[in-house]
Amino acid sequence: MRKNILITGASTGLGEGMAREWAAKGCNLALCARRADKLEALQRELQQAHPHIRVLVRGLDVCDYDQVFEVFRGFRDELGSLDRVVVNAGIGSSQPIGRGHFAANRHTAETNFIAAIAQSEAAMEIFREQNSGHLVLMSSVSGVRGFRGPLNVYAATKAAVASLAEGLQLDTKGKPINVSNIMPGYILTDINRDTKNAPFRVDLETGVKALVKAIESEKRRAYVPWWPWTPLSYVLKSLPFGIFARAM
Repeated sequence: MRKNILITGASTGLGEGMAREWAAKGCNLALCARRADKLEALQRELQQAHPHIRVLVRGLDVCDYDQVFEVFRGFRDELGSLDRVVVNAGIGSSQPIGRGHFAANRHTAETNFIAAIAQSEAAMEIFREQNSGHLVLMSSVSGVRGFRGPLNVYAATKAAVASLAEGLQLDTKGKPINVSNIMPGYILTDINRDTKNAPFRVDLETGVKALVKAIESEKRRAYVPWWPWTPLSYVLKSLPFGIFARAM
């Protein structure tokens, strides 16, 4: 079992949910996010419920790239090793291209993709030194095809994360380092709580349990929940552009 697990974006939503699941399984946790106050509250909760595990927390803005390396190495030094790193931090907002929202779209791109590169760099340096580890990149089913309007840039960042994961899988093939690309569908969090069009959305507890199961399988790619997103993803990929445009 992967004992020491680092999760970014761990103060809310999927990150917080995964932390609770792995704490219950007896894993030591290294949790980071921008909201240090929420992390500290989560730390107290988990340590009280599971006194036999270690829960370390540090504030981190993943767009502070130098800090990413410092925080990851600090966690590694405190725990002695890192067995799994979950690159989970991200934001869900983006805006239609050409409507005067470049700053917002740049921020989405930097948070979801450039920061994912920094986190992957920091994790892979540690894993290469250890000659072991499991890197988990959180993409999205929206990365399967391009999306119109407000989802355009967000979907593009998730496609880029998926491509990054596959490239790292090629780099680590045959080595004791695994890389997983996790592609969730709609799981109820604050990011999509007010989204009117959220097909097949599941509640947070159901989604998190499916996420943890998929991550622990250490497959190269996993859609979460498996049904209906795995077969649906293949349909989306194969649709001719004209039909896809009408459907979306």
